[in-house]
Amino acid sequence: MRATKKTVRQSISLPNNVAAQVRALAKSRRVSTNHVVVELVENGLEAQKRKQEEFAALAERFRSTENPEEAKQLGDQLGRMIFG
Repeated sequence: MRATKKTVRQSISLPNNVAAQVRALAKSRRVSTNHVVVELVENGLEAQKRKQEEFAALAERFRSTENPEEAKQLGDQLGRMIFG
């Protein structure tokens, strides 16, 4: 039996400059703009997940360290992740 992915039609609005970049990327790769948008969204979701995992790992290191100097450094890193 063939496994199929169920798709959901979703309408989005893109700023002109982003839409132009998507069209140019699709044209250069010879794929549809829809394919490019799906790929970009999937990549963004994966990047967001990695960022959350990195944050959780850093927070765990911060909680478990007993070295005050390391705690300050890890706290600074957490602050940059949260506030930029």
